[in-house]
This record gives sequence, C-alpha cells and structure tokens, in this order.
Amino acid sequence: MSQPSSQHQFVENHTVDYVPPAERHGKARDLFTLWFSTNIAPLPIVTGAMVVQVFHLNLVWGLLAIVLGHLLGGVVIALASAQGPQLGIPQMVQSRGQFGRYGALLIVFFTALIYVGFFISNIVLAGKSIHGIAPSVPMPTAIVVGALSATAIGVIGYRFIHTLNRIGTWVMGSALLAGFVMMFSQALPADFFSRGAFNLSGFVATVSLGVIWQISFSPYTSDYSRYLPREVGIARPFWATYFGATLGTILCFSFGVVAVLCVPEGTDAMAAVEQATGWLGPVLMVLFLCNIISHNALNLYGAVLSIVTAIQTFAAQWTPSVKVRVVLATVILAACGLVALNASADFIGQFIGLILALLLVLVPWASINLIDFYLIKKGVYDIASIFRADGGIYGRFNHHAIIAYACGILVQLPFANTSLYVGPYSNLVEGADLSWLFGLLVTCPLYYCLATRGKAPAKVGRVVSVNE
Repeated sequence: MSQPSSQHQFVENHTVDYVPPAERHGKARDLFTLWFSTNIAPLPIVTGAMVVQVFHLNLVWGLLAIVLGHLLGGVVIALASAQGPQLGIPQMVQSRGQFGRYGALLIVFFTALIYVGFFISNIVLAGKSIHGIAPSVPMPTAIVVGALSATAIGVIGYRFIHTLNRIGTWVMGSALLAGFVMMFSQALPADFFSRGAFNLSGFVATVSLGVIWQISFSPYTSDYSRYLPREVGIARPFWATYFGATLGTILCFSFGVVAVLCVPEGTDAMAAVEQATGWLGPVLMVLFLCNIISHNALNLYGAVLSIVTAIQTFAAQWTPSVKVRVVLATVILAACGLVALNASADFIGQFIGLILALLLVLVPWASINLIDFYLIKKGVYDIASIFRADGGIYGRFNHHAIIAYACGILVQLPFANTSLYVGPYSNLVEGADLSWLFGLLVTCPLYYCLATRGKAPAKVGRVVSVNE
C-alpha cells in the first residue's frame, strides 16, 4: 500500500522512498523559480566579480564568457533534473541503478560531504550578514539564528522550499533588476568599458567557472523534480530547469561584474554592491541574507537525503519517518554549528577551496548518470531492484560504472588546479581549470563502450512502485 497523499501536508512525509503517481503534484514551471531564485545570492555575485578582479576581462568579453559558460554547463543540470518526474526517486538513490547498491556509496559520501561543506559555509556567511546588518547581535548568536532558520525550512521539506523560491523569484529578480537600474542611472567611471581586456586564459577560466558552477548542482536536481507527474515528460522540466538555473546565475555573475566596474579598482565585491546601488544597497543586503538562508535549506535537505540513502544501503527495509528526518537534521545542525562557531576568519575561503576540489569526483559521476539514463537505459529503470537488499538486476556493484568512474577521476588529475592538488598540466591555459573537460571527454565514451560491449542495452520493465 502506498502512503497517504502528501499533496496537502505541510511537512513532507517522504525521504528517499519512491513517490507514487497518486502523490505527484506541481508544475514544471516550479523548477524555473526554484533554480532562478536559488542562484541569486552573494556567492555568485562575488564569483562574477572575479571575472574583472582576477581574470582581468573587460565588460564585453567578461559577459560573453559568463553567458557561454553557464549555457554550456546548464545542459548538465537540466538533463539531471528531467530524470526526477520519470523515476520519482532522489538522484543519489537512482545512482544505485548505475553503480550498483554498494557501488553508489562512494558518490553518496562525496555528495553528503559537499552538502555539509556548503551548509557550514553558508551559515557562517549568514551569521556575518546578520551581524553586519545588526551589529548589536553577537556573531555566535547570528550564526545560530541563520542555522536554525535554514534547518526549519529543510525539515519542512520539498513543498515549502518550492513555495519560498516562487516568492523569491519575483522579489529577488525585481531587486536585482532595480540594482542594475541604480548602477546605470549614475555617472559611470571613465574606465567602466575599458578596464580589463580580452585574454585567452581569463576567457577560458570564466567559461570553465560557469560550466563547473552548473555541474555542481547536478547531484541533487532530481530531488526537487521527483514529485512532478511523470506525464510532464522530459522537455518541460529540462527547459524550466535550464532557463531558471542559467538566467539566475548569468544575471548574478553579471551583477558582480557591473558592480565592481562602477567603483574604484580593488574594492571588495559586496562593498562595491553597496556603494554602486546607493540607498538600495542595504535593502539588497537584507534580501541576500534571506536568500542565503533559503538556499542553505537545500544543502541541509540534500545532506539528510544522502545520509538516509547511505544508511538504507545496509537496511533495505527501512523507510525513515518524518521524525527520523528531523533527528538527522538536528544532528547535522549541531555538528555543523559547532564547526561554524569555531571557524577561523578565512574559513569560508578554505572550505570553498575544498568543495571545488571535490568537484573532480562529480564530473565523471554526472557523465555516467546522463549516458546511462539517456543513451543506455533510455529512462527505463526497475525501481523495485533499486530498493532491494541485493541490488536486484543492478547487483551490489556495477564494475563497468566503477571502472569508468575511476578513470574519469584519474584523467582529470594532471590538469587539476585546486587548493588541494595542482597537476603538472594545470596551466595548459594559464589560470583555467580544464580538468572537467577531460573528465567529460573520457568518461562518457568509456562508460558507453563498457556498458554496451558485446550485448544490447538491457531492456527492463518499469516497476511503478515498490509499495503498491
């Protein structure tokens, strides 16, 4: 028997289990508002400012590189998102159908680590924002307030996250457009259009940054599309996610570029936003704070799902309740809160460097995930096998996927340029990390050849539900 309909429940009652057709709801356009609003935040603004401050591109070439990078990377996140309505399960659970029940554990571990890393970084950032807006609030208190707010949203779950981002799209989108108007309505510096110039390394680095930014969301995109009715198909969730994710990030990256060009060279990115937008600056800071908290709820939600997925790997019959999700969220909150309260001044920079290094493990996973879903199994998976203790038709380990995954990581290492490791060919194009490109070029054909060698792709019947 399926669980009672959750359509009218405030708190989500599913965790990593299959969402039956009777409990599906929502529209594909909800994915546009989710990914658009999520990407309007301080971090993409600061990252966009790097295009001028670090990569030394001028306005025109900088904007062109930003658009190109995000449009390319957006294909990955959109293809991952479109899987959700077809399967009705979270992205990491689906990986069992590609790597095997136990083979998927490694990527689940890395994904959980990335979620936790971003959650800690964002609660520190939220604490600093609260303290900056209201200096009378002590920093530790501000961190706790930011963490508790994100936790409340994450515990309530899928429905509330979508609702907040529908509102956030209009509020944050309007605020950002008003900020552009404020910046262009005043006298621009003499070097506004001439500061910086085209340089190949800066252009390639900016394009790569956009691609990596979009790929980093791919391990949890279907978590937010799995409740949509299967009848929405592939195209509608694809385009809704694609335009939401790319437009939101392109606008925010571009905002950072324009803001730093409106002020004297060398000004901090967020200080530049406040200076360049006049009286609107403090309002934007408050709105950005709200969006940091809302976005951080996605990190907590994803961390909980990843941990539940890992535990359920060894306890196939266990279906965690809402109470279990609350307890896990509380444990994660407590652990992350302790780290955040004792964070050093440069903690965010250090942690972001670690997370970016971990993206080396996401590129080959995304390659295998998309090749398997779209070219090999063509969206047809045996859902019952995914939840069986022995992995069903997918087994405990899929050696083809594991071999391709390992090769995908290894081939990136010579070209990696991260805070943890710098490869011997990291400066193939100076300042640009091209490891992701080699990861894609090797993993995609390798996995396809291994998975289809000597036999036709498996044809399996689609089991509608494990509980019905």
